[in-house]
Order: sequence, then C-alpha cells, then structure tokens
Amino acid sequence: MSNGTVAKPKIAISACLMGAQVRFNGGHKQSQLCSQQLAEHFDFIPVCPEVAIGLGIPREAIRLVGNPQHPEAVGTVTPELNVTRPLAEYGQQMADTLGDICGYIFMQKSPSCGLERVKVYDHNGVPQGGGGRGLYAQAFCDRHPDLPVEEDGRLNDPVLRENFLTRVFAYAAWQPLRQKHLTRRDLIEFHSRYKYLLMAHNPVQYKALGNLLGSMGKTDPNELGPRYFSALMAALKKCATRGTHTNVLQHLSGYLKHVIDSEDKQEVQHLIGQYRRGIVPLVVPLTLLKHHLRQHPDPYLAQQAYLQPHPENLSLRNAI
Repeated sequence: MSNGTVAKPKIAISACLMGAQVRFNGGHKQSQLCSQQLAEHFDFIPVCPEVAIGLGIPREAIRLVGNPQHPEAVGTVTPELNVTRPLAEYGQQMADTLGDICGYIFMQKSPSCGLERVKVYDHNGVPQGGGGRGLYAQAFCDRHPDLPVEEDGRLNDPVLRENFLTRVFAYAAWQPLRQKHLTRRDLIEFHSRYKYLLMAHNPVQYKALGNLLGSMGKTDPNELGPRYFSALMAALKKCATRGTHTNVLQHLSGYLKHVIDSEDKQEVQHLIGQYRRGIVPLVVPLTLLKHHLRQHPDPYLAQQAYLQPHPENLSLRNAI
C-alpha cells in the first residue's frame, strides 16, 4: 500500500502529552515519542477536557468515586465539586467536532482521560478493585467505537505501538469510502488489500470477514460496509504474533517459488526461521521478500497493506 496517497492522519491527543502545562498542578506530561517522533507523521490535535469545562490551572485535583461502572468525578478536597456531567457532555461534543480524526492518544490514569484501570474510590476514600475509565474518554469512545485509541504509556511497548498505528492508517484508508456511495467492488477491493494484514492479526476473523463479503448477495454495500469495517477494526486490535507473522511470510514467499533460484529460496526460509525464533526483527525477512518482489512484481501483492501498513521511516517493524 502506498501511504503517499493518504493524507497525514489526524490524531487527537491529551494536551499535556504534547507539553501543554494544563495539568492540575500546572505541569505537563510531555511524551517525547508523541511530540517529537510521531509528530512528523500525524497532525496532532491537543485536547484538555478539564480546562475546556472551566477548571483552572492550577486547580483542585479530581478523582472518580462510587460505582466503577458509573463513577462520578469530584474534587479530592471539595467533594461538592462535581464535574461528572460537564466531562461527559464535553466528550459527546468533541466526538461530534472531531469527526475526521483517525485515532486518539489518551493520558493514562487520568479521571477524565484514562482508558482503563483508572482508580475509583468508594465514598470512604478507599480505592476499589479493577478501576474504571475516565469520564471524558468514556463519553468520547461511546460515540466512536471503531476509532483506534490508546494510552500514552502503552505506546512504549513496540508491539502495542505498531498495532495502534497500523489501525490508525487502516482507519484513514477507509475514510474516503465512508464519504461515497459504496459499491460491491469497493468492499472487495478494500478487503483484498487487507487480506494478509488480517491474516497476521486475526486468522479466525480473516476467514469470517471473507465469508461475510463472499455471501453478501444482494445486500446493500452501504449497509454492509459499516458492519464489515467495525469487524475489521476489532480484528486488527488483536496483536499479531511471531507465529501469525511467520504464516503470512510463508504465504508471501510462496509467490516467489517459481521465479527465484534454490539459493535465494533457502535464504528467504532461513530469515523467516530466524524471525520466528526471535533472532531477527520482522523488518529483516520482509525487506528480503520486498526485494525479490520488486525484481518479480505481482499485481496482487503490490496492493497488499501488509507489506507497508505505515510509513517505512516510522521504523515500527524494526523493533518487533
């Protein structure tokens, strides 16, 4: 897939992660990964819901209290300060305003922005087990269930980072189809591009989605399309493993068996084996396969998102 044809994706992000001094103590939580390494590839849209609803800088910290499934956000010193409704309403408002984003990076552990395991206290001030989700994040994600979302801390894991950004670019690639009247050909061609990426992430859903489109019959593609895409994004959320990547690499190498000599075949198999055993990263066998595919182009493989699901200079596959 050529990412040169896709506009720089927009990603919303907690403003403190971009260095804005908007936290309750007047500080920030700048992420070097986001503010420097990723900023070249994405248009970041900073958002701080707590400032947006009128809380000052600095301000009294808030925390989640009550039922972990439906907590309230109240002041840590002044429990009468209750911003539950403003945070939820702002989340709904921004979900409508930011309709063209392709991902969201949230501040972890935040009572407004945390995605999971945010501390929720009982009314006696004792933390409850399990935790909850920030109220702004909850309201926003409820409106955009297919949107790729992640917390900043988890992006330090190379596998989770690659997974999130793969989903961001897949989401971005779907957006032009959302804006038009879908045809059956649109759906089949899109699915064809994502065949091997799906196989790497979720082999079971790869087969299920193929069956879904294969049996669409007279179903309106504009009714089927959103269902297909929701299932695709859910499938891609599952991280690919060395085992599933190896399976895809073997499939790709099969296209070369009649066009490269035995020595080159042995080299390809050797590097795939080294990757499977954790000796080399994914980029090593992929680079060799892409070299041979340039020498012996195949129109079907040339369109495969798996070969380049994100810009090469992000170097995401160098670390997995």
